[in-house]
Amino acid sequence: MTSQTPDSPSTTGLAGTTALVTGASSGIGEAVAGALAARGALVALAARRRDRLTQVAENIRAKGGAALVVEADVSDEPGAEAAVAAAVAESGRLDIVVNNAGVLLLGPVEDAPTEEWRRMLELNLLGVALVSRAALPHLLRAAGTGPRYVADLVNISSVGGRIATPNTAVYNAAKFGVNAFSESLRQEVARRHVRVAVIEPGFVATELPLHSRPEVLQRLAGGFDPGVPLDPADVAETIVHVMTRPRHMAVNEVLLRPTEQLD
Repeated sequence: MTSQTPDSPSTTGLAGTTALVTGASSGIGEAVAGALAARGALVALAARRRDRLTQVAENIRAKGGAALVVEADVSDEPGAEAAVAAAVAESGRLDIVVNNAGVLLLGPVEDAPTEEWRRMLELNLLGVALVSRAALPHLLRAAGTGPRYVADLVNISSVGGRIATPNTAVYNAAKFGVNAFSESLRQEVARRHVRVAVIEPGFVATELPLHSRPEVLQRLAGGFDPGVPLDPADVAETIVHVMTRPRHMAVNEVLLRPTEQLD
């Protein structure tokens, strides 16, 4: 016997829900936004690049979905709070948050530009915490009402949140932090039917690795071969699977790699 409410809400569809996806202008975020909209969610697309967000929103609407553009930098408190407020203002609710915004800046610790470290920590870790904090009252409220009587907070970590490797020290530190933050928060809100999940992709075919300095990319070229990389749609499909489980079931952690990736 499951712990459903008397009306046995369906969690397989997302009609009537509102979702906030950060880092939605490309890659995993764009794919997740499209997948949630296809399931019936109104999706708030948050990122810094308004032009890219506008195109993503137009693509979603062309397929019959609903989307709104939220230009925001979630690495600081005002930006995180503004992104959440904009998502809630559209429909008066927030049922789903996908913390996907992030940056990967490769390079050794020796002589590293510390502004790169600061950017990764502020966006990849602090941004996750700030958006989660701002969204939490709304997620708790949504978990107590229809249409699903459950809310979902999904934080995008990385295989780098499990395994540290050379040239990714501060990125590893940030993603290890995301994992720890997610588990602690899960324990705080689980009894109130806010499900917290952490998704740890291996190598995904996105623009993320290209953010590093050209000289670093040149030095590291050819040193990593994951085989056929994951597609952003693979990650999006995994996330949709996590948040469409029955209300009594929570998938809290998923590690997914390309089949041939060794670490």
